Amino acid sequence: MSWIENWLAGTTPEPSTSAGTVQDYPGQRLGLPETGQGSVASMSRRFIAFVIDCLVAGLVAAAFVHPHLADSASMQAQNYWGVVAWLLIAAVGVSFFGTTVGTALLRIRVVRVDGKAMVGPVRAVPRAVLAALIVPAAIWNVDHRGLHDRLLGTIVVNVR
Repeated sequence: MSWIENWLAGTTPEPSTSAGTVQDYPGQRLGLPETGQGSVASMSRRFIAFVIDCLVAGLVAAAFVHPHLADSASMQAQNYWGVVAWLLIAAVGVSFFGTTVGTALLRIRVVRVDGKAMVGPVRAVPRAVLAALIVPAAIWNVDHRGLHDRLLGTIVVNVR
């Protein structure tokens, strides 16, 4: 296996196909169940949660910056403050609760792979910044872990 494959795989090794231990479902090699509580959240639920969080951030920003559709400078300010609101919602929510508004509504949460109780700001802030860049969150492996999750030792799982 090349160094790039090892790096993209995250901190855990890829399953060996020569030994016959192919992963049957996302999260199996991490010891997570196939379905139910603690199983890996689907990409569709994660995306819907992201969209909900973006809408909430947009509403929060609109409460402070009054956008005018005809004024491009006003809309640009609205967009910047929307991103700032999203970063705060994502960083604070994940740091202390493992959830945001969107993830709570869809009954998914961010947890640490090492089993520690709280994600914490040291992991949540860079995770939010990387997720805001979109590309790291769009590059995922067989465990449905985005690059930002692999770099920071987190995973998104189902609550129920």
